[in-house]
Amino acid sequence: MAQQTTLTIPNFSLRDTLLCGQCFRWEELPDGSFSGFAGSHFASVLQSGDQVFITSDTDAAFWEAYFDCDTDYEAAKKRLSHYRAMRRPIERAGGIRLLRQDPWEALCSFIISQNNNIPRIKGIISRMCEAFGEAVPGGYTFPAAERLAACTLDDLAPLRAGFRGKYLLDAAQRVNDGRVVLDRIAASSTEEGEAELIQIFGVGVKVAQCVLLYGFHKLDAFPVDVWMKKVLALHFPNGFPKQAKKDRGIAQQFLFHDIRSFPDQQ
Repeated sequence: MAQQTTLTIPNFSLRDTLLCGQCFRWEELPDGSFSGFAGSHFASVLQSGDQVFITSDTDAAFWEAYFDCDTDYEAAKKRLSHYRAMRRPIERAGGIRLLRQDPWEALCSFIISQNNNIPRIKGIISRMCEAFGEAVPGGYTFPAAERLAACTLDDLAPLRAGFRGKYLLDAAQRVNDGRVVLDRIAASSTEEGEAELIQIFGVGVKVAQCVLLYGFHKLDAFPVDVWMKKVLALHFPNGFPKQAKKDRGIAQQFLFHDIRSFPDQQ
């Protein structure tokens, strides 16, 4: 049964948060609202000022966690603004929040993201959910590791994931049989979590850092792709400041969004 939830989230941008490259199961509608999945929950979400209106099958506590309402982003932005290169990205997209996504979904999503673009990533994920997820009102849930682990590469071929298919299968098998334990990663340090994730065939440091940031909310994770290499070369040639370690993940998302959105204004 649909529930109506209203959250008040100051200085928040729903659009920037859902379109900044950290998630792949939301679609923007002509009226500015979004529909899609957070974990297994289908929802329609609309922002008006500081209020976020959500129609879904779950309660406010889930959405408060999903939109990371317990993290003090204003304090983080204040700390990060001590660095000149952070000020303009924060001014332009300081409404971004790091979603608390399902770790298994984040692992698969960022395996799929390798050498890929967002429309193709979304297409592969959509086909995977339709083929192997459960039908629910609004669409299909994300398939469980157990379901994918029972597949063959031929089963995955219709997803058109290319070389990533074998990576997905290895991830599913390792999670399903306990060689990689997501709850253990959640309780571990970022360094320990990275070491466990890179056991998976095709998961390198960049993908592992994405999973740790977006799936496990480890805010000291700092994924570096070609965009972030440009940012670091331009603004932090000696590396991102170690003093800002606890806010690195938040800083990374501001910087990543900014260079992709304003590549000629760096």
